[in-house]
Amino acid sequence: MSRIEPTFAALREQNKTGLVTFITAGDPGPDLTVPLMHALVEGGADVLELGVPFSDPMAEGPVIQRACERALKFGIGLQDVFGFVREFRKTNATTPVVLMGYANPIERIGPEEFIRCAKEAGADGAIVVDYPPEECEAFAEAMRANDLDLIFLLAPTSTTQRIQQVARYGSGFSYYVSLKGVTGAGSIDTEDVARRVAAIREHVRLPIGVGFGIRDGQTAKAVASVADAVVIGSRIIQEIENAGAAAAVPAVRDFVSGIRTALDGA
Repeated sequence: MSRIEPTFAALREQNKTGLVTFITAGDPGPDLTVPLMHALVEGGADVLELGVPFSDPMAEGPVIQRACERALKFGIGLQDVFGFVREFRKTNATTPVVLMGYANPIERIGPEEFIRCAKEAGADGAIVVDYPPEECEAFAEAMRANDLDLIFLLAPTSTTQRIQQVARYGSGFSYYVSLKGVTGAGSIDTEDVARRVAAIREHVRLPIGVGFGIRDGQTAKAVASVADAVVIGSRIIQEIENAGAAAAVPAVRDFVSGIRTALDGA
């Protein structure tokens, strides 16, 4: 079992909505990744998504694309990401870390090697945007055998068949993408999210996190009424951009703390 399941179990016991936060590894510089991870936890994040920089992040809007570009200029790759997780684990043994990215870096080193390295580093799971569940049975089984969760995305366009496949192969939690399009685009329709999350729960027994379009405490609080967790990424990257490298860590901590306060008041 990874750290994800007990984390969500503890949140349920406390009647709290989880806060899942995303940053891109290596942005705005390699020396800030681990301090930013700790700042997210200090601000109240329950699960960390650590983005693996990729040159063609198809699901990402311009904000996270820029973060990937900045990280790639430093030469940050998958092995560096594993290194960040290992460093984080030296002082935090409890907060789940999910690696989020695309198939190409995993295919390059091979799924078995990815699983070995992820487990050794202390990661808890992965979100691979372009790994469809119908092609992931063996990979999902191998991940679970190594106490790692494979987390799948669901969207407003997901069919009942796709939802059932995610229920069959996914673990940890399911990630509902609240918008059609890329990260950071558009505004969230909480009534529509409520309807679609209810439909997903008919098939999926995992906790459901909702992301894409959550920008502030108000939208986070609204989504908290129907989701087990809210997921925030682009807005955090914007905080990093606005603050600059020198002030990024306290800016991120303060922003996340505000979201946590809003969620706890939901």
